[in-house]
Amino acid sequence: PLHERHELMEGVRDAAKPVGLMLRGEAEFDADALMASLQVFHDASGEFGELFPEGTETGMNTEAAPAIWTDRAGFDEQLRQFSAATEAAVEAGPQDLEALKAAAGPVFKVCKSCHETYRIED
Repeated sequence: PLHERHELMEGVRDAAKPVGLMLRGEAEFDADALMASLQVFHDASGEFGELFPEGTETGMNTEAAPAIWTDRAGFDEQLRQFSAATEAAVEAGPQDLEALKAAAGPVFKVCKSCHETYRIED
């Protein structure tokens, strides 16, 4: 699970890059690239929870915070919120920058919230 969750997070990180560039005006809006990124987020949201079983708190320089295991209900709620936000963003199918901002805002808000509590920053 350590390797799988690391790879999954790397995929989410890579998918966030083009979205961030669009939001900052550093890349043209690209609906196809956006939808591909949103789908990566949504697919990951369905896999994350099972990749944090007891016994995987350490190893591979994990950035997973102990709070994942000491506050499992809170972590599971963050995962639920991420799944709901990504599902809503995919369903919205943004076709311009303003729609992207509206759809991506809740997704990135949940990412930030989860990282603040459940991730050890470098």
